[in-house]
Amino acid sequence: MEFRGFPVAALDFYDDLEMDNTKSFWEAHKAVYQEAVRAPLEALCAGLAAEFGEAKVFRPYRDVRFAKDKAPYKTHQGAYVATGPATGWYVQIAARGVSTGGGFYAADAERLGALREAIDDDRTGRQLRRIVNKLTRAGWELGGEQLKTSPRGYPADHPRIDLLRHKSLTLTRSYGFEPLIHTPELADAVRRDWRELRPVLDWVGEHG
Repeated sequence: MEFRGFPVAALDFYDDLEMDNTKSFWEAHKAVYQEAVRAPLEALCAGLAAEFGEAKVFRPYRDVRFAKDKAPYKTHQGAYVATGPATGWYVQIAARGVSTGGGFYAADAERLGALREAIDDDRTGRQLRRIVNKLTRAGWELGGEQLKTSPRGYPADHPRIDLLRHKSLTLTRSYGFEPLIHTPELADAVRRDWRELRPVLDWVGEHG
């Protein structure tokens, strides 16, 4: 299947799912999910695979075993291409439109320690700072889980304390409801975005 963009029905599906997150709604609209959401996303990822690698298209079901919120279905559909442990590119569609992103979303203690050592080092830390600053100036939003205080062993006045506090680090860009998301040209936009994010993923891969 060739990617032609996401139809309006994809946004409407998630709009309605947020209001009625039940098995009965899902079963009644499963064909809409398959045709308007999953099939276009798989086609988008297939078109990017030659350059970035095979994507994992996530299951639409939530793991509610230990969650207070027992709503059974995710209110977004994402796909992810790994470049390393818990690190890679991401694209998502939800009721609020399409967004792209990348970074590392988790790290064990050993890996997080290695990343913080690299952020602390003036040469490699300044390199990451330049990469992140360039991306945020270009409109990317820096996010991820952060400590409220300084990580152990690092002073509060460290020049890169904001980066050191990150337990995960992501950069995202939203296209929202722009007409672009309904066209084949969205694939070109995702390709450009993922190329822009390659330096930060390469940095994480080298130092994490």
